[in-house]
Amino acid sequence: MLPIQVLILMGSDSDAPIMKGAADVLAELGVSCEMTVASAHRSPARVQRLLEEAPGRGVRVFIVGAGAAAHLAGMVAAHTAKPVIGVPIDSSPLHGFDALLSTVQMPPGVPVATVAVGKAGATNAGVLAAQMLALADPALAARLDVYKQRLAEKVEQAAARMGGR
Repeated sequence: MLPIQVLILMGSDSDAPIMKGAADVLAELGVSCEMTVASAHRSPARVQRLLEEAPGRGVRVFIVGAGAAAHLAGMVAAHTAKPVIGVPIDSSPLHGFDALLSTVQMPPGVPVATVAVGKAGATNAGVLAAQMLALADPALAARLDVYKQRLAEKVEQAAARMGGR
């Protein structure tokens, strides 16, 4: 198996269109990742196996998306000392508020860095994972600088289209 730097987990395959935002930005930045399904409630043994295999595969950061009770990120954080970024998914009648609270409200000593609910959060999770990895990778840091410059250029172009300065 090829080394992967970021393992993206999601509680259900219905979360894939949202979590793809993380994989897309990581690919754009040249960061290796893998995305798979593992449920804290329906397949805890699978989650445990993936966590046990992760160090040997080179995983340095986890991005974890889940909706409703959203225990997956906390379960991952409980079993690793690597950074865990949680993406709350809007998949319940509470429109992601339940997932947000479940992801962000972790006990002391078991942190989950939590981003926004949904696709924007998944994209930001990818950027945040890359920023963590860039602390020890100057080439990745340079690619992140270019990424941020492109974001600024898009704003300038949008302002120009609207006739702004």
